[in-house]
Amino acid sequence: MTLVRAEAAVDLAFTAPARARRIAEALLGGDDETVSVARHALGMASAAVGRLDDAERHLTEAIGLAERAGLATRAAQARGSFSYVLTLTGRTTEALSELDRAQPAVSGVSAAGLRMQRALILTEIGRYDEAADGFAEALELLGGSDDLLEAKIRNNRSILRIQQRDWRGAEDDLRVAERLYTSSGHSGRTATVHHNRGLAAAARGDVPAALAAYDEAAQRYQAAGRSPGLLPIERAEALLSVRLVAPARQAAEAAVVEFAREHNAVDLVQARLLLARAALADDDPATALAQAAKARRSARRQNRPGWAALADYLALRARWQAGARTAATLRTGNAVVEALTSTGWVVAALEARLIVARLALELGRTEQAKRELATVARAARTGPAELRAGAWHAVALLRLSDGDNRGAQAALRAGMDVLAAFRDSLGASELRAHASGHAGELAATGLDLAVASRRPAAVLAWAERWRAGALRMRPVRPPDDAELAKDLAELRRVVVEQGGTSDQRALLRRQAELEEAIRARARHATGMRAPDRVPSASELSAELGPAALVEYVEAGERLYAVVLAGTRPRLRELGSMSVVRREIEVLRFGLRHLAYEIGTARSLAAIADRVDHASRLLDEALLAPLRAEIADRPLVVVPTGALHALPWRALPGCTARSLTVAPSAALWHRAVTSTRTSSGRHVFAAGPGLDHAAPEVAALARRTPGASRFTGRRATVANVLAALDGAELGHIAAHGAFRADNPLFSQLRLADGPLTVYDLEHLTEPPRLVVLSACDTANSEVRPGDELLGLAAALLALGTRTLVASVVPVPDHASKRLMLRFHRLLANGHTPADALAAVQQGHTDMGFQCYGAG
Repeated sequence: MTLVRAEAAVDLAFTAPARARRIAEALLGGDDETVSVARHALGMASAAVGRLDDAERHLTEAIGLAERAGLATRAAQARGSFSYVLTLTGRTTEALSELDRAQPAVSGVSAAGLRMQRALILTEIGRYDEAADGFAEALELLGGSDDLLEAKIRNNRSILRIQQRDWRGAEDDLRVAERLYTSSGHSGRTATVHHNRGLAAAARGDVPAALAAYDEAAQRYQAAGRSPGLLPIERAEALLSVRLVAPARQAAEAAVVEFAREHNAVDLVQARLLLARAALADDDPATALAQAAKARRSARRQNRPGWAALADYLALRARWQAGARTAATLRTGNAVVEALTSTGWVVAALEARLIVARLALELGRTEQAKRELATVARAARTGPAELRAGAWHAVALLRLSDGDNRGAQAALRAGMDVLAAFRDSLGASELRAHASGHAGELAATGLDLAVASRRPAAVLAWAERWRAGALRMRPVRPPDDAELAKDLAELRRVVVEQGGTSDQRALLRRQAELEEAIRARARHATGMRAPDRVPSASELSAELGPAALVEYVEAGERLYAVVLAGTRPRLRELGSMSVVRREIEVLRFGLRHLAYEIGTARSLAAIADRVDHASRLLDEALLAPLRAEIADRPLVVVPTGALHALPWRALPGCTARSLTVAPSAALWHRAVTSTRTSSGRHVFAAGPGLDHAAPEVAALARRTPGASRFTGRRATVANVLAALDGAELGHIAAHGAFRADNPLFSQLRLADGPLTVYDLEHLTEPPRLVVLSACDTANSEVRPGDELLGLAAALLALGTRTLVASVVPVPDHASKRLMLRFHRLLANGHTPADALAAVQQGHTDMGFQCYGAG
């Protein structure tokens, strides 16, 4: 009976390691066979939670005890598990030797288990054909006689099939493994099934499915009390594939520390390689080079040439990114390509060829460059999106080397289309905005060619192709939308409680947990391909009427403007972007101090002078060179980069002008041509803690028959959102906050807590006109490609035609008067942009701006 319990502990080691440990420890005083099996169970339970030193000690004792007692089969079974631990610590040659010693002593089920273990190690070191034969032999030996072992074999074989890109075979194995684990009472092991499903989805490029599977696996690992192993690394790789660099790097850094502490040398190699990749994406080639070098040394000691080759590739990328353009770098690149090709890293080999080709071009070795580019170009229609886009970039460079500018432009557009389709496959706003960063080099090359051609229409077309593309699609709700709503409600409760006497540290921890859970759920949403046509200059001109459109474009460190005023676009070079950035920072700093009256009367006077100076410098840089075209026309401004944070009303050239700001010309065109109708309802809501809010809302509601008014305890997130859906106008007076650390949690404070971007994304049909009488509500995080994340960006993406919001702090005492006058002009037939221009003339507050259609 005790032996049966010891065997059960071995089976439970990866399902419920804590329980397995308790059972095994209680049996250590038994006979030799029972104690050997109990030690075996303790070793596997230690491995399951990442305590590899303990695992090795227990398994060594299990083997020694079995051999001294003449228990050859028990010794062989323990050797099989010992080989697994040796593999985790990088000793694959020793692991295979242990299996060779064990194999003659076993038959039947035990022999099948050892064959599976050998196949798993062969998969780890890249000997895929031998591994496939080993898994097939294991299943044949088993003959369906042990459900648990068959589940293990199929689950492990799915990893091989993922490497071989056999998606159907992998899913077939995983489906059978999940059924057998569950039916045999080992549901805790299904964590690894979901883990492997995540690997398959990530390899296919389906990031939402990968993240959903990884998150499910994490919950199951935790419930079973098991170590998640490589799960944090592989989840971080999925995040890195959509350019979520910061969380990916944090996960990689934590994994390096944890695996080093556990002496888990195998997984430490992958953690270091991920950290190198994240550092490269974070523009930190020095860290990437150091981590790649350490990973390479470990991989060579472990006899893992494939991982060593990958480390060499990342070191090459780091040197390239750091500016190394020498013949020695080219020679290194040639060797890296050969090593990657021979070890089966198809994608990395093609990416390395692209670096080699560009090096060769810069060094004047045109024929070598053409050969490498031609090889990369053949991948333009297969493989992951990033690889296909890189291949199209290679085609463009190849055509440019032959003087075929038109063909190069076509190739660049094809690459952009590939990445747009990838971006559109993502449902979450956060993922879409970050994923657009993949198009940086393609877009920069296309824009440089357009600027060099001096053709304004071409510059406008290229600028629009990469500008705020994610905002042209509304966000998709995740599959578990009800759970998301539940988490948002609890987040509001936790935030409100932070104003009381509860344990603040505990509340802050809970807030961070909830915010991470909300982000994770939102990322599971799968997107849909959206129309991505960019309107032409003539189509934009047809809608402008007497207004002028100015689209700012940054190429290198130079700022340009494309001006549409009339029928023909004009291109103007404006100067250095660095000067503009500096003056915007000065202006925003000064306006914030003036709004909150921070400082003495003397210091505030000095700040006012500096604000005036900065506004005039910016006017001279951004508007003065365009005066001939824009004259005194109403203005539609499409900013880029730091210009999104500029309070345009503070510029002398905008003070008396009807002005609208738009994230892109395409979004502006969509807004002005929208034929959407609304219910005609007007909604006014006031949040707590703001003296002017309730009186402002009450006064506005009295003027508007039939308006919905929400103040005091009625102004909850649920009530306000329900009223806003389908309304003509929504006006919210509340404390606003932009979260630079997490823009989708930027908020408006209502009676029961914060209304965030995630809440707004539940609107089916947002109001046509939204007025946010609150501070900082127009601020956004600006990602590459002028992708914006924040409250204002969310409303425009959802379909709000016009938004009035502030880009800098607004003095509370001035807001009510300004808003009452603004709504009076709206009621008299003024457009929002005209009404705002009229009420701000002579007014000290220039924070409010009109966004969208105007």
